[in-house]
This record gives sequence, structure tokens and C-alpha cells, in this order.
Amino acid sequence: MVPLDKLNAITERFQYLEAKMAQGLSGDEIARIGREYAALKPVVDEIESYRDLIRDLDEAEAMLDDPEMRALAEDEVSRLRARLPEAERAMRLVLLPKDEADARPAIMEIRPGTGGEEAALFAGDLLRMYQRYSEARGWSFEIVEEQLTELGGVKELVAHIKGENVFARLKYESGVHRVQRVPETESGGRIHTSAATVAVLPEAEDVDIQIDPGDIRIDTMRASGAGGQHVNTTDSAVRITHLPSGIVVTSSEKSQHRNREIAMQVLKTRLYDLERQRAHDERAASRKSQVGSGDRSERIRTYNFPQGRLTDHRIGLTLYKLDQVMTGDLDDIVDALTEHDQAQMLAEIEA
Repeated sequence: MVPLDKLNAITERFQYLEAKMAQGLSGDEIARIGREYAALKPVVDEIESYRDLIRDLDEAEAMLDDPEMRALAEDEVSRLRARLPEAERAMRLVLLPKDEADARPAIMEIRPGTGGEEAALFAGDLLRMYQRYSEARGWSFEIVEEQLTELGGVKELVAHIKGENVFARLKYESGVHRVQRVPETESGGRIHTSAATVAVLPEAEDVDIQIDPGDIRIDTMRASGAGGQHVNTTDSAVRITHLPSGIVVTSSEKSQHRNREIAMQVLKTRLYDLERQRAHDERAASRKSQVGSGDRSERIRTYNFPQGRLTDHRIGLTLYKLDQVMTGDLDDIVDALTEHDQAQMLAEIEA
């Protein structure tokens, strides 16, 4: 049984926030309250549905004492009781602790691993896969930093992705992605194995990370580009080095001012991710199980092109729809990983 006192506390908090939003509030306060209100809205909707079911069941059971209504009431009670386990499970799911970063935009980094040029080409394929997935979900996908090989593969890619629940949908993509296929450069038709690494970091907010100006070094460089691009001396790339951590971030947009903004945002995001990883490691010691270890050196998925097969090793999921996946059809994978993680958290809470 779901504890009703907890449901009442959530509903009261939601009503308080609703009343506050109806008042005149400052921009900062309305933004903060608005985020909490939006996060609680689906929880309160689920609570109302659960309460309606409990009320209907109570009313149906009360009619069992009426001889004229007994037969009808028995059918109704049976129907409502059959719905109760799934309703309680849905209620427990919506009450699970939320990752406060789920609703945030994300910084995605893609780099080739083992496999030389073929790994770089595969990294480029992953980039296009995520671009198409973002487009299908109505997100914006802005490339912050991109270094390509002569054959069009990706040496390094940093992208800023904005939209609804970006981090919640992409956070399980962090790790090593392995590909098995015959490279275009392979004349003998042999299958090669190579890999690329993906990191997805929740975007940091100013309140998360405060950077001491004395802890950073900012260098400007002439931005380079093919075909004579960026030859104007005002078109300077910016490189920011965070001295305590050694993190280096670059941005090569045309505007030097914009480059500073982008590079600082990426730096804050990486520092915020370090803090999250530290907290994750502490929690992981007491976790019985989880989707992966959170270690980005972990192999999470294999893309087997000759067989048209994708396998996610963390949950044993195999799909024979690789062509669709590479065109951005990722929802089946993301949904399965999300459901598995929720099931693991429920099991730990109920153990």
C-alpha cells in the first residue's frame, strides 16, 4: 500500500506552489518555483488517479451490503481490485527519487577509440544518429567543437543539446560503443571491430559551479578552417584551461565573445560532472545493482552491421533494426534502459 500521508504532503506542496505562482513573483523566484511545480505536476496527476481508484473501490465495497446491488457491486469490486496492483506500481514509480539533472540540457562528447580511421568514421555515424534523434524530438543540436579526419570521420566532437528532458533521455548513452562491420577501405571483405566513446554530461547552472578567475587561463588563437575560412584576425578561437583540474576546453565559433561564453559553459559542465561522478561513486558502494557502472570506459553496446543487430550489454537487449537505429530511432533502447533502472530502484526500495 502506498503511504497516504506522503501523498497528502506532496499534494499540499503542489497546492502551495500553485498559489505562489498566482501571486506576483520576481523572475528568479518564478523560475525556481516553476521548475518544482512542473516536476510535481505528473506526480500529482498520478496521485489523483490513484485516489480516484481507491475511492471508487471503497464505494463499490460499500454496496456489497445492499442485496439489490450485490451482484453488480461484486463485478465492480473485482474489476477495480484487478487494477490496483498496476496502479500501486505506477504510484511507486512516480515517487522514485528523481535525478535533479534529468530535465537539463546536455553536453555530448564523441571521440574515436580503438580502430584508427574506421573508429573515426563510426564516431561520425554516432554523431549523425544523435543529430537525427534530437531532430525527431524537437531538440536543438549545436556543435561546439568539431575536428574531422580527411575522410570525414570525427576526431573530436562536442555538442550542446537543448530541449525537454534531454539528459534524462541521453544519460544512458555514456560509455564505449563498439562496431563490427566491413570498412569501406577494406578490400578483402573482412569484418573489423572498432569503437568510439560517448560522454553525456548534464549542463551546469551558475548556482552549481562557481569558478575562481584565478583558477583559469584563457588563450586566444587564430581559428582554422578549410577553404580560407576564419582568416579575419577578429575570428579567434578560445581555449580555457582550468588549472586545478587540468581540464582544457576550446571553442571555435566566429565570435570571440561567443567562444568565451561557450567554453566557460562547457568547463562548468565538466566540473559539475566531476562532482556528480564523485557523488555517484559514493552512492554506488551501497547500490546493489544499477544500469552499468557509470564508468565511461565500460563497453555498453555493440553495433553489428553484417547481422543488422544491436546489443546493449547492460540489460541484454538485442534488436534487429540497426538501420533504423542509425537513423535516430533510439526510443526502444532508451525506454528499455529507463524501465530497467526504475525496476532496479524499486527492487532496492522494497527489499
